[in-house]
Amino acid sequence: MTDTSPNLDLLNLKEASAYTRVPEATLRLWRHRGTGPRSFRLGRRVMYQRAELDAWVQDQIDAADRQRGA
Repeated sequence: MTDTSPNLDLLNLKEASAYTRVPEATLRLWRHRGTGPRSFRLGRRVMYQRAELDAWVQDQIDAADRQRGA
């Protein structure tokens, strides 16, 4: 049997905080404001996909480079 399910690599808030080195409170604030990395609810839990966190970090790097004129 072949596994055709996508590899979602889900992280909860605490794991996402450790992965990005952003405090949990900051991730909560960004979620409330609608900024920061994309997240979603899975039942009562706030979850993040690792790929979304990686893409968001890269966007921040790209934005900083554009600001510097790189």
